[in-house]
Amino acid sequence: MVKKLHEMGVRSEHAYSAAVGSIGLSVLVWLSSLKKEPGQGLDRADRWGIFVGEWAPTFFGLGIALSQYEKD
Repeated sequence: MVKKLHEMGVRSEHAYSAAVGSIGLSVLVWLSSLKKEPGQGLDRADRWGIFVGEWAPTFFGLGIALSQYEKD
């Protein structure tokens, strides 16, 4: 999978950028969900923020794998 991603032009910097972006997006989604759905309360906003926040470790892992592939 890492080889295929590398052949498609995805580099470790792209994965790291996506990870950092997903952290920021997690905060933005949490804040917007909190404001747009006041009747749903904090629970729903927390779920959306956590859902998007779970993407970051995956992107960091892909970044590490791509970095190792690029070194070899």
